[in-house]
Amino acid sequence: MTHPEELSFSKPLEYMHLKYNYKDMPKKRNDQNGVQKNGHLSPPDTNTFIANNSPVGSTGSLDKSPFMCAPVTPSRGPHQARHLSVVLSGIMPCMLKTPEDSTGTWKKNGFSDMNGTLNFTGNLTDSLSIEQLNGSFDSTLAQSPPSPCPEARKHLIRPKSLVEKARMNVAWLDSSLSIMEQGVREHDTLCLRFKFYVFYDLNPKYDAIRINQIYEQAKWQLLNEEIDCTEEEMLMFAALQGSSINTFSNDITQVPELRDQLRFLKPKRFTLKAYKKYWFTCRDLHLYMYKSREEMMHGQNAVFNINLKGCEVTPDVNISQNKYVIKLEVPSADGMTEMYIRCDDETQYARWMACCRLAAKGRSLADSSYESEKQTILDFLNLQRRAEEPVINPSTLDIQVDDFIAPKYLKKSKGKLTQKILEAHANVKDLRLVEAKMNYIKAWQLLPEYGITLFVVKFMNSRKEELLGVAYNRIMKMELSTGDHIKTWRFNTMKAWNVNWENKHMMVQFEEENIVFSCLCADCKVVHEFIGGYIFLSTRSKDASQTLNEELFHKLTGGWS
Repeated sequence: MTHPEELSFSKPLEYMHLKYNYKDMPKKRNDQNGVQKNGHLSPPDTNTFIANNSPVGSTGSLDKSPFMCAPVTPSRGPHQARHLSVVLSGIMPCMLKTPEDSTGTWKKNGFSDMNGTLNFTGNLTDSLSIEQLNGSFDSTLAQSPPSPCPEARKHLIRPKSLVEKARMNVAWLDSSLSIMEQGVREHDTLCLRFKFYVFYDLNPKYDAIRINQIYEQAKWQLLNEEIDCTEEEMLMFAALQGSSINTFSNDITQVPELRDQLRFLKPKRFTLKAYKKYWFTCRDLHLYMYKSREEMMHGQNAVFNINLKGCEVTPDVNISQNKYVIKLEVPSADGMTEMYIRCDDETQYARWMACCRLAAKGRSLADSSYESEKQTILDFLNLQRRAEEPVINPSTLDIQVDDFIAPKYLKKSKGKLTQKILEAHANVKDLRLVEAKMNYIKAWQLLPEYGITLFVVKFMNSRKEELLGVAYNRIMKMELSTGDHIKTWRFNTMKAWNVNWENKHMMVQFEEENIVFSCLCADCKVVHEFIGGYIFLSTRSKDASQTLNEELFHKLTGGWS
């Protein structure tokens, strides 16, 4: 697979990982000789960062060249492995051979992949070459089984809250240490997953394996309720999943300013308020609201003026109820202020949603990506529309709906779901397999919770636990139970990030302020690696011939000098 920097190993999760924070995790019992039942010595914790002679604290700055981050530590000895070979990215999880197997080959002693197909086949001794593991020998990694193995479902750990979703990140291995330094032994199982939600240059011509593995990870995030979606969206995903067999054209037009009459609501506590109609215009990343069309045309007496750059933009759509709402969370001195803009139809919604999303990233309507963003939103909405009649007769198929639908929607109308899936399938029936997967991935990327990795943290001078969300371009302070955004800090305003490895405190310096927190659900090294990883990925150029700068990757994710 191409772009292995997007992947990382993790250990399989157990139920107790979701019930306890990292430091409160019950220790596994060993026998008197300190050996576990499987015969191996007790391994160190998955996420314990082993830093030889590491200093108490460290500093670094993004203004330096190359990038510097914390901590700066004396060079490690030659006995420590730098990283794991990334050519194994197509197999997940896999059984490993120890260094004593000098051939450098790996066992297929029964492995499960991300699509939930688990196969325990006894003692297979097949040794695969690097080329075989890289997918050139066998194209099965580019294909998905028609249905997951029941045995695989038993190993799924379903989170029931935002806190449990955050605790799932305890499983990531440390990219700067070898897997044996982290307690991985022969015949142990590891999962290989896409860790960073920035996928560079997905091309069906040569990325079939990578596209299929991303598709499988997206599918199981949805089916395992690790990411939320509406029932209409779930049916659309089910239809794409079942599609066995669309390209869209863009009429590129420069739109420097948007003007429309929309409905607006700014909620207040203990007060029921209805939407009111106002006139809106958006230009130069600013959203203006006026009471009349005349005031809007002359740019006079604006009710308010919002700088959209840095805002959180979230969709709130229900097609069957003709609900097309854009939720804006605007940074203010008191945190994030919520505002809602309701559009009349999907065309108006697509225009304004694309405008707000780009403006939040600091890109105006003159940006060349505006039309494609708008079209992507429209395509996403069209895929959710059900046809009046399914193309395929439901009585001719035996569909196991739990292979396509998340459990929370199975309880509602299980008897009608087959009909609904086939009605949704009518919209995508002409897609080829790889096109259906690409549409699935694009739709997944449009979900509000996509690409946000959660951690339970405690900020300095605060007694309560809160959520920290890490995305490709920002970190967010969020409410623990609801996930509401409290404050957002963007990476383009970051000056440095520092870690005190002794007390596990992390400080991130932004232009506007410094924040200090401790991570409760995982080692702080995991948060450090996510931030450093996204900074590294932002340095990738559009040059297809670029080579992976491994030294910079480990400097940013591991903090080693």
